[in-house]
Amino acid sequence: MTIPTAAPSPFVAMGDKAFVSLTTFRRKGKGVPTAVWIARDGDTLLVTTPEESGKVKRLRNNSKVELRPCTRSGKVIGDGPPVVGRVEFEDDPMQARYFTDLIRAKYGPEYLLTMFIERLVAKRQKPRVILKITAA
Repeated sequence: MTIPTAAPSPFVAMGDKAFVSLTTFRRKGKGVPTAVWIARDGDTLLVTTPEESGKVKRLRNNSKVELRPCTRSGKVIGDGPPVVGRVEFEDDPMQARYFTDLIRAKYGPEYLLTMFIERLVAKRQKPRVILKITAA
């Protein structure tokens, strides 16, 4: 006899999607969606992004985010309500490395190729941050 396991919450299930539309909010409240990679560590969702990105600036002013499944190009999949979360920046270098490894493991060669292209285009390695997203 197998014991049925509970389905993960809609928030936690976002970590299993290939791409997620992460909406951050400007000071005046207007949402700005961006397609991102996402991984999961327990009940925490993880995103990596360049430190100089607009979403990081917006998140420093307002930690609220909305998440929806999307395509690589950012087209939202389905018409369900967004999942709401709060972002914290991971400051511990060892923990950030662990979270980066989770993202790298999920996306494999695609991650490595994207980071290589980013380095070529920018002519340097862009400093990146890890966004830890918890359910709001």
